[in-house]
Amino acid sequence: METLLISLFLVGALYNFSIAQNKEKVITFIVHPLVQPKDSSIYITGSSPKLGNWDPALTPLVKQKDGSWEIAIPFSEGERLEFKFTKGSWAAEAVGANGAVPQNHSLTVVNDSTFEITIDNWKNDFHPRSLSGIFGKVVYFNNLEGKGIRPRNIIVWLPPNYDINKKKRYPVLYMHDGQNIIDPATSTFGVDWQIDETADSLIKQNKIKEIIIVGIYNTKDRNAEYSYGDMGHAYMDFIVDKLKPFIDSEFRTLPGRNNTAVMGSSMGGLISLELAWEHPEVFSAAGCLSPAFKIQELNYLPFIEKYKGAKKKIKLYIDDGGIGLDAELLPGIKKTIEALNKKGYKTGKDIEWFYDPAAEHNEGAWAKRVWRPLVFMFGK
Repeated sequence: METLLISLFLVGALYNFSIAQNKEKVITFIVHPLVQPKDSSIYITGSSPKLGNWDPALTPLVKQKDGSWEIAIPFSEGERLEFKFTKGSWAAEAVGANGAVPQNHSLTVVNDSTFEITIDNWKNDFHPRSLSGIFGKVVYFNNLEGKGIRPRNIIVWLPPNYDINKKKRYPVLYMHDGQNIIDPATSTFGVDWQIDETADSLIKQNKIKEIIIVGIYNTKDRNAEYSYGDMGHAYMDFIVDKLKPFIDSEFRTLPGRNNTAVMGSSMGGLISLELAWEHPEVFSAAGCLSPAFKIQELNYLPFIEKYKGAKKKIKLYIDDGGIGLDAELLPGIKKTIEALNKKGYKTGKDIEWFYDPAAEHNEGAWAKRVWRPLVFMFGK
């Protein structure tokens, strides 16, 4: 009898161990296409039978109300996956902003988790950028002067219908590091934000309002201009008192605060917060990508913490990555968001927060997610 009980115990233990070894984890795939399929679905295809064994039209995702596409699939723990996304054929697979077919995405199933990605375009929809590297119409102004700062160039991107509808007026987005946002030829590292393609695509998809984008070139005084010292205030005065009135006089803008926003990355993210915080009468929103709110000698927290006035009518988009300098910026970003929360700014309402653990601190990373602040600040 004792031998039988031991045998039954061992059989039960082995059965439970087998179940544990084959435990499944759910992976949720979320796709944000910058160009929505017109007459098809989005499919995931890959190395697992549950991913269609590389059949490009077997496993469809479901479109969500916010325009994203989603599917949740259980896999065995420890399973290694490789996969891609298509519109139902290899002739319509996902491609990057430059039209190149990316390598297979891959992950190992460890826990229930989410794989989220932005798709720039589709192979059968891709149209190469112009030879100049600029998508759409831009206007340049050289050597604009401001008191206490160096002269700088300005690039202005106009929405697709600007020259067609002569009576329409447009919201305006002011962006720092202007040479890096539109033209790869002028970008510091040869890679631009591709804000021109992204804005054009979102406008044509009716996801955002038609907007004018003003890129403000930086100078060799960038660090001082983008921080909170004397030169930083001179730079902000230049934007508020000279550049904005100039843009409003040269173009058909909607000049009110509700139609005026500012955006930048790194220290450009810091000065964007400063502009919205110190000039809410001018800016109603700020986009702060990988912002240097609090790191080393930089610390804007006290200016928020010491503020005792009424809640400012501004909204903020804030994001960060998890690699390199972005990982070092994250603690200061979280503390700044906490300080803003204590002042009544609610995450999910007044503040849009996004974190991408796989993102680095560079223009390529910001280009992939710049659609997020555009939709947050100018979405329909």
